[in-house]
Amino acid sequence: MTDALSLEVISRYPSKGKRRTPLLFIHGAFTAAWTWSEHFLDWYAERGWPAHAVSLRGHGGSEGHEQLGNWGIDHYVADVMQVIEELGESPVLIGHSMGGFVVQKCLEQRAFPAAVLMCSVPPRGLIASSMSLLWSRPDMLGNLSQLMTGGPVDIDALKDALFAQPASLADLQRYLLLSQMESQRAIWDMTMFNLINPERLLPVPKLVIGAELDHIIPANQVRDTAEVYGVEPVIFPGMGHGMMLERDWGHVASVMNDWLLAVVPNAPSPTMNNHKSN
Repeated sequence: MTDALSLEVISRYPSKGKRRTPLLFIHGAFTAAWTWSEHFLDWYAERGWPAHAVSLRGHGGSEGHEQLGNWGIDHYVADVMQVIEELGESPVLIGHSMGGFVVQKCLEQRAFPAAVLMCSVPPRGLIASSMSLLWSRPDMLGNLSQLMTGGPVDIDALKDALFAQPASLADLQRYLLLSQMESQRAIWDMTMFNLINPERLLPVPKLVIGAELDHIIPANQVRDTAEVYGVEPVIFPGMGHGMMLERDWGHVASVMNDWLLAVVPNAPSPTMNNHKSN
């Protein structure tokens, strides 16, 4: 794809010491790079990892909002590849929910030092998740449909979808204001039109993690994803879908960090000066 757009990339760099392999975080549906800048980017930079989060086209501060309905998963993959070229070094890919699906699609194209799938849409897509919500939480499925089309969603619905742990009213209000519509084309891609072929993924180390109380991508679907890739899943008790924003986000970050230290070479990162950062 050649329709490159200007993309928002939020970056945090280690202040001292040897820099490790860079990390590139990819957000889920209805959100943007801000989900990672709340806690994760600074936390990882403090531990030596250059940490970057991209807002996919039509999200956050990136271009393409007026054409959001035209963008599919392949466009989002192209965005990730564009940012990687600008970084000048192959990063670890870390994707949440829809971002995890995008990461899997990226792994169909090339190898990376490692990949983390966090509450990721499974290789088989969203049908199982949608059916689970339809039977167990039709109200939540309706609220997500409202959000996808720009309809009103209240704070209680947001908390119910993302959080199992306490969250302050101020934070919830801010997250609600930052939430946005999602491309229906991308959702359909993840439902049936552009699913993952696990056999095409290049063999890189994969960490598959999920949340015990996630209603959107339930823990059993996380376990199914891990089984497809032949790894043991890590399921965090007492947490919901928005793991990087939950009260115990630091526990998730620590487990991921320990795994990354074990599998990713401690390579220095070259100077990166070609990307937009905040």
